[in-house]
Amino acid sequence: MTPRAWLILLAALTALRLIVAAIVPLAPDEAYYWLWSRHLQPGYFDDSPLIAWWIRIGTSVFGSSMLGIRLLSPISAAIGSLLLWRAGEDLFPARSAGLMAAVLLNATLLLNAGAIVTTPDTPLLLFWTATLAAVARWHATADDRWWLAAGLAAGLALDAKYTGLLILVAIGLWLLTTPAGRAALARPLPWLGLALSFVVFAPVILWNADHGWASFAKQGGRSAHLDLAGAPGHLAGLIGSQIGLVTPGVIVLMTIGLWSALRRRSPAGDLVALTVLVPGAVFAEHILSGAVQPNWPAIMIPGAALAAAGAAPGITRRFLTPAAALGAAMSALVYAQAIAAPLPLPVARDPTALQLAGWRGLATALGALARAHHVDTIGAVDYGLVAELGHDASRHLAVVGIGARRPCC
Repeated sequence: MTPRAWLILLAALTALRLIVAAIVPLAPDEAYYWLWSRHLQPGYFDDSPLIAWWIRIGTSVFGSSMLGIRLLSPISAAIGSLLLWRAGEDLFPARSAGLMAAVLLNATLLLNAGAIVTTPDTPLLLFWTATLAAVARWHATADDRWWLAAGLAAGLALDAKYTGLLILVAIGLWLLTTPAGRAALARPLPWLGLALSFVVFAPVILWNADHGWASFAKQGGRSAHLDLAGAPGHLAGLIGSQIGLVTPGVIVLMTIGLWSALRRRSPAGDLVALTVLVPGAVFAEHILSGAVQPNWPAIMIPGAALAAAGAAPGITRRFLTPAAALGAAMSALVYAQAIAAPLPLPVARDPTALQLAGWRGLATALGALARAHHVDTIGAVDYGLVAELGHDASRHLAVVGIGARRPCC
């Protein structure tokens, strides 16, 4: 595929994603983050705050419609693809690595879903990739000013989700284990870039300090206990979910690329490998205490795609088309199922229906029932139900949350 053809395809993909984003009903978590966006703060109980500001940008243009809430997701997927392309060219020149990595990224069901459904992983993946691209640019140019760009992007990744910290850990290990990296640490700009990342993240820290470290405690408490008996099941679930979400052909190429990067060893290969291995080690540890959610490993995909394209370019080039075609077909099927449900699956076995279907009808029915009984306020315990009803219910009906999470509208 030529660069021109890829740009045309990426533009078409982005247009398709915008159309699908405007049609598919909101998932409960999206509605929940939409509630956040109506009450902007530098922190929230559940996670970093950037998703609220992210949604607010879109709703300021298109209102609280599905497209408004999701506007930045397809756009950020396109920008992230371009950044990954640039990173591949900087790290592995003359191999078409950037273009192949971008194709692999866009062939994954995980990105194609994340380019529609807006969650904290959406801005996290963009700014994780932007951090990696800035460091790749430094690797290619030796211009230390790129460390400031890397620090800014890493800070925004932290503002998106706390696992953004892992990109800083991966880059730090890379600097310590490479001659050029150790030399860079003797100069000021890498340290200034690190400081900048925490300046950008400082409002979140201050919010937590003012609220009993609530958000940090919630996220940090995920691994507070051991569940060794359940670990094999958690591992099997993680492997199965990633085969499906990364798609079979793409994950095989990424695995071969990571193995090649570790075996052949080069500064560029070490960098992309560490951006996969560091979060991978954290998720492996988490398996000992609970299930790893299928979306969490999304941050491993950019580095794995670069490893496949840069460390194993021959194999990846040979099998890129069938792997990408399979991923595209799987993604298209999921899009179609979310929009029109052409497959007659039982609701209990249809993940798109379980997340997306029926919310507006429920809100309409409850609204009619409330009017019939002259009720102007309803409550629910589940935060997702509260958020969905808050988005879809009549503006004359107040919806309140009852319990640990109390969103209201």
